[in-house]
Amino acid sequence: MLTFENLGLGRGDADYRETWDYQREVHAQVSAGERPGHVLYVEHSPVYTAGRRTLPEEKPFDGTPVVDVDRGGKITYHGPGQLVGYPIVRLADGMGVVDYVRKLEAAILHLLTGYGIHADRVEGRTGVWLPSDGERPERKICAIGVRVSKRTTMHGFALNVLSSAEAFGNIVPCGIADAGVTSIVEEQPGEWDLARVAEDLTPHLRTALEFEN
Repeated sequence: MLTFENLGLGRGDADYRETWDYQREVHAQVSAGERPGHVLYVEHSPVYTAGRRTLPEEKPFDGTPVVDVDRGGKITYHGPGQLVGYPIVRLADGMGVVDYVRKLEAAILHLLTGYGIHADRVEGRTGVWLPSDGERPERKICAIGVRVSKRTTMHGFALNVLSSAEAFGNIVPCGIADAGVTSIVEEQPGEWDLARVAEDLTPHLRTALEFEN
């Protein structure tokens, strides 16, 4: 049975390195079969994380911390107003990394559909996107970057709930220059609460990630 942990949503002060250390601790337990799969919900203090394909010139120099991480992909932003989820689960037999990413995308897509936001996948691009509407280009609402070690996942997804447009403006998010970034509140204006969004997402993640081995 998949378990979930809220690491202080609503405060926006979770230190990235401390959370990464905790991820590794949980990963060691899950990969060893000492505990079930576990999902961490986090709202980080402002930080840029640079995946393995990030070039030095792609990193911002505005004083915000930049952390080199062991996931795939390029650079992205985490900060207040963004629901970050770290599912730490042992993959089912025969399941590849791409299969797992598609399951994360499916959970987010089901959530957004329930909110009246008609997102989709874009061929050749990881994550969850809104299509071009004639005035705005394709725009990413949820970034996904993972690592698998000992058949067990780390890192995860970053769903933009509130707007962080200024912070994303300091980088080319995920190395994709011909698209934009958006958030739930920009697509569906209203009063949005990260803890409530996490609560709404939980059953979709259960459906997607409680694997049969």
